[in-house]
Amino acid sequence: MTESVAEGLELKDVESGYGESMILRQVTLKVGPGQVVCLMGRNGVGKTTLMKTVMGLLKPRRGTIRYGGADVTSCSPDRRAKAGIGYVPQGRDIFPQLTVEENLLLGLEAADAKLRKAGIPDFVYEQFPVLKEMRLRKGGDLSGGQQQQFSIARALVSRPRLLLLDEPLEGIQPSIVMEIERVIGSIKAERSMAVLLVEQSLTFATGIADYYYVLDKGTIVAEGGSSALSEEQVRKHLAV
Repeated sequence: MTESVAEGLELKDVESGYGESMILRQVTLKVGPGQVVCLMGRNGVGKTTLMKTVMGLLKPRRGTIRYGGADVTSCSPDRRAKAGIGYVPQGRDIFPQLTVEENLLLGLEAADAKLRKAGIPDFVYEQFPVLKEMRLRKGGDLSGGQQQQFSIARALVSRPRLLLLDEPLEGIQPSIVMEIERVIGSIKAERSMAVLLVEQSLTFATGIADYYYVLDKGTIVAEGGSSALSEEQVRKHLAV
């Protein structure tokens, strides 16, 4: 992986887990500016643990996390958000009693004062037109696919430089899968935002990613350009 990561994300020998249980072991990973990097692996191998550790929701036991050239290993999640990291967790994590618009405005809390004053940027509604139509509806009243759309939109309103997406296509109806794939494709085309993507769809992951890492039992076992993902690696580490 030759791209500079001085302004990107870099994990070095990171170990992390829950309580006494160690899930990630000596994970080294890089995401360069404007890159789409896909993290792949079977269920239960530590992908979500890695995303939570990058966001600061879990504190690593060992290793370092650098973002934008600075050591953020000990930084809180809100400091990481204000530094330009957006996070869309698995399961959406919306506020069901708030309207779509109110949920989106919460995403602006990570932005600077100028962006907060400007309100929800037009490009968010341009990417997800259905949200403009439903902006006054409660989040809990939307379908699962629509909730996933505005969970991504909420992360985008603060214009992050790094977007963490944890299985954004999981359990979504095909028509909305296509919409989300289009949005991720447009983000990649602009090259102004890096994306670390957890995705089980091999076809989509290899089609969108610049680089991939395969995680197995908490360890990176393979990496490379998306076109280099071999059938043997798929069989050994990804096939159910």
